[in-house]
Amino acid sequence: MTGSKSNSDPPRAARIRIAGLAAALAMAALLALIGGERTGRPLFDLYQRLSPRDLSGSQVEVVWIDPPSLAAVGPWPWPRYHVARLIEEIAGRGATVIGLDALFPERDRMSPDQFAALYPELTPGAAEEIRGLQSFDTALAEAIGRYPVVLGRAGTMEPAAGDGANLPVEALFTSRLPGGAASYPHALANIPDLDEVAIGHGILNGAPDADGIVRRIPLAATVAGQPTPGFALEIARLATENESVAPDVSGGALRSVTLGTQRIATDPDGRMRLHFGRFPANHIVSAADVLRQGFPADAFVDKIVLIGLAAEGTQDVVATPIAAETFGVLLQAQGVDTILRGGWLSRPHWAPIAEWMTALAFVLLVLALSPMRRRRILAIPAAAAVAILAASFAAFAGWGLLLDPAPPLLVGGAAAAGILISAFRNARSERERLRDALLSERLDAAEAAGELQAARDIQIGMLPPRAKLAALDPRLDVDALLEPARSVGGDFYDAMRLGKDQIGFVIGDVTGKGVPASLFMAVSKALTKSILLREDGDLSSAAGMIDRELTRDNDAGMGVTMIVGIIDLATGAATLCNAGHENPLLIMADGEVADLPMEGGPPFCVVDGYRYPVERIRLAPGETLVLVTDGVTEAQDAGGTLFGHARAVEKLRGATDARSATEALMSAVRIFEEGTVPSDDLTVLAIGYRGPAG
Repeated sequence: MTGSKSNSDPPRAARIRIAGLAAALAMAALLALIGGERTGRPLFDLYQRLSPRDLSGSQVEVVWIDPPSLAAVGPWPWPRYHVARLIEEIAGRGATVIGLDALFPERDRMSPDQFAALYPELTPGAAEEIRGLQSFDTALAEAIGRYPVVLGRAGTMEPAAGDGANLPVEALFTSRLPGGAASYPHALANIPDLDEVAIGHGILNGAPDADGIVRRIPLAATVAGQPTPGFALEIARLATENESVAPDVSGGALRSVTLGTQRIATDPDGRMRLHFGRFPANHIVSAADVLRQGFPADAFVDKIVLIGLAAEGTQDVVATPIAAETFGVLLQAQGVDTILRGGWLSRPHWAPIAEWMTALAFVLLVLALSPMRRRRILAIPAAAAVAILAASFAAFAGWGLLLDPAPPLLVGGAAAAGILISAFRNARSERERLRDALLSERLDAAEAAGELQAARDIQIGMLPPRAKLAALDPRLDVDALLEPARSVGGDFYDAMRLGKDQIGFVIGDVTGKGVPASLFMAVSKALTKSILLREDGDLSSAAGMIDRELTRDNDAGMGVTMIVGIIDLATGAATLCNAGHENPLLIMADGEVADLPMEGGPPFCVVDGYRYPVERIRLAPGETLVLVTDGVTEAQDAGGTLFGHARAVEKLRGATDARSATEALMSAVRIFEEGTVPSDDLTVLAIGYRGPAG
């Protein structure tokens, strides 16, 4: 019996689970091939924008050399006399530590001795007098030596100015850095006059991630053979009066750096992940204002001050997760604040294990639910996906942990997709098998009992004659043809006047064959016409009511695909609603044919309470709308080739009116099917608009 449960059900369920597992494994392999954190970075960047760090309570100030400063003093690099004066002005206003985010690897070309060498025409006495003036490098060195100033340096892979094995490093490291930490065999340092008097030194450079975005700053690196703190870490060390930096190594990899009581998480390469925020405008001062008389004497009391360049066109411009462009000195300032107050981000070494275990649990959940056929069951994996995403964001916002939801969501989603596709294919195959078996039984019985002829009489008798369609309105050219397959099926069409300037039309296809299909077709057609007349042109309301009424007492579980439409004869404007039906075609005035893709929705009687969208087109005079059932596009020749959508477009090209369109398409399909028994009804409805005057 066709309604019995096949013994192949358990193997079928196993095949569905295997398909889901295979899809999950394929996605897992793809993620492993991609590697790293590339899948999570965009989401983590979004978290940064959704929950930026609050920097309003920071004790860090920035004095930047901005365009007004360059206009007041001159282009960069400044004579070092001005840099020395800037340091003195900041220190004199109470700064506890000053960080100079700039490098001075060469001597000042504007110093008196360099200046005298530029002008050989000077008399020996004048040149000697100029050379006797204090060097600007000396002036800057005195300022650096007098106040708590931290200088930067850059690690390099090639020899550079100031390179050497005896670079001063004031921070005491309790142990050497492990092999995975960043290491540079050479350094770009400042001239010895400056380096030897500075209270501290820190490494400035750190490459952005592969996508060009800076998310981390260096805290520790090996430079010219010596463990060296990052620029921000050295400033924080001096501000907290700590002498040593303690690298924390686990499993041969750097995990964190301890400064006093603060244990700061790092990546194995020694860089700290920043939780970015908008640096407060009231914590930023122009160097021009500091150098100008009248600047408040207590402006920097108990503050940490960083000096840096902030002008368009400079090299120290970077991209961050929350800003397409920002200045490097602001990153260092945020780094100092993060070290002092906490709030860095970390990706724990156990994060990948947790992510893949969650992915495994998600896949097992999906596989466990796969045999269940209730649609409400889909809410469970959907809720699990939302919970994973919410947990990831909560870990970021609450604890600064970077837990990537991509592996569980993508792997679990792949498993669900594999299961759904496999289940759909199996269900479709099973439906076709059952349909063919049922159809064969019904046809055999009907041939003896005359059932099919009775059903044909029901079907044909319900359809409006072609002459009636043609006489609907002089402004409209309507024609339709229907040929049942093997005597009868579930196709139907109709067109009716709804108002003075409104014509309603419908084409439909009921699932199934024989008398049940023809009876359901009759109910569908009559109900649709009644609702269209009653709803007074409100197609959205009509579609919902058609779906509800057809679903009521539909014990046989039949469905119907349908296009319902209303055309305004005064303007040519048409509203359409597509319930799982073939998309319409449009024959334009020049004879060309265009496809009209529709958003549509599922067939009626399939999804309870579905809100079908109403879609609008406008027919120009001379244009014809052609609606077909799947008996046209799915017609097969003796070799099993489908007639197809493209062939329908070709056969309609050049049709001059509705009748020529229906007859050309019907004839082409029957010629194409020659030598076969048609498997489905063949229905064509053509509606041509002649214009408001008819």
